[in-house]
Amino acid sequence: MNQVAAQNVEAGLPAQSELEKTIASVLDKARLAGATAAEAAISAETGFCVTARMGEVETVEHNRDNGLGITVYFGHRKGSASTTDTSEQGIISSVQAACDIARYTAEDKCAGPADKENLATEFIDLDMNHPWAVDTNAAIELAIQCEAAALEYDKRITNSEGGSVSSHTGLRVYGNSHGFLNGYASSYHSASCAVIAEDDSGMERDYWYSSSRQAEALEDMASIGHKAAERTLSRLGAQRLGTRKAPILFSADVAASLLGHFVSAIRGSSLYRKASFMLDRVDEQIFAEHIRIHEQPHLLAALGSAPFDNEGVVTTPRDLVTEGVLQGYVLDSYSARRLGLKTTGNAGGVHNLTIEPGELDAQGLLKKMDTGLLVTELMGSAVNGVTGDYSRGAAGFWVEAGEIQYPVAEITIAGHLNDMYKNMVAVGNDVDLRRNTRTGSILLEEMTIAGE
Repeated sequence: MNQVAAQNVEAGLPAQSELEKTIASVLDKARLAGATAAEAAISAETGFCVTARMGEVETVEHNRDNGLGITVYFGHRKGSASTTDTSEQGIISSVQAACDIARYTAEDKCAGPADKENLATEFIDLDMNHPWAVDTNAAIELAIQCEAAALEYDKRITNSEGGSVSSHTGLRVYGNSHGFLNGYASSYHSASCAVIAEDDSGMERDYWYSSSRQAEALEDMASIGHKAAERTLSRLGAQRLGTRKAPILFSADVAASLLGHFVSAIRGSSLYRKASFMLDRVDEQIFAEHIRIHEQPHLLAALGSAPFDNEGVVTTPRDLVTEGVLQGYVLDSYSARRLGLKTTGNAGGVHNLTIEPGELDAQGLLKKMDTGLLVTELMGSAVNGVTGDYSRGAAGFWVEAGEIQYPVAEITIAGHLNDMYKNMVAVGNDVDLRRNTRTGSILLEEMTIAGE
């Protein structure tokens, strides 16, 4: 048994070869049913999540999931079906269901698997599977430790939503009628804590978490608890601001949302529907000249890494924005055909989207802003992807002379994404690595703050 197979067994997953046999059987049955092309993906996942509240076990959840998705094509007619029954009869029924749907759907000349020449032929080991050898009792103890560190931090921490620890390992295999058949396993571990603080000014809640593919890379439980407590305490005595225009600094843990709106606007499905303010803007200055945004799909053990996308298309590092200029879109095979372009290997999303950091840390960005609003939480989602209009509830801290003065809440920040992107003054080097989007804090020249 090789190392990968041994890891799968250790995590309670089937061998990859077993799932590959299932996909091969699906594709063969689709061909025998008359399909001119087919593709299928199968996944298996196992894991757990435990939560402790006020020092006692609150929830223990175990999951063991599997799913099979099948898509068949009769010429340019497409039909899809899915099932959790991967027995021989379950596969036969699902293939038949997909074929029945395809026979009665309208033709779509853009439908079909990814073109063969775009498929991955070499498969890089990206070191993404690190099962965590921790049992439920040990995980509960870690969750209790995490919460206890927060509760003991300050007497104003009066209540808790709990400390949580989770671990999941999954295996996905994809194949199509062009001969592609491959997959990979990946793990995801996290720990978090959320607490409530209270004083004469009222009550506030906040949290902190750590996540990684490798359990040993998680922050120490006490550190997570302390950060949750510190963040919660810092929000006590929050005030409202009067309506004004001012510089805005998005902290690293919320700045990723700015890039999320950008990716949504350049996604193929938004573009061919003409539902994006980024339509026909390749080679146009979108961001400030110092901004570079790129994908890094082959970073070892990173949360957004992948050797190929959900259609088997090879992933490649590439720039989306260079010196502020839009270089291209985010496309799968279908949207690329609709737009008369080539897939960018983004079926399923982007991979380790990174905005290049600058030289300043979070404190340095506060000094650079001098006077303005540090945003640490965003609420609601009144963001219009068609027009680019932006308006969201926010909370954070008012800053003067580069120093935090007091917490603020019950405000709304508003602007237009075009202006926000062009007026990015700086990106911090305090890069948050806990998600697929990798960014530091982002300083914007000015936005409208609606308050009292």
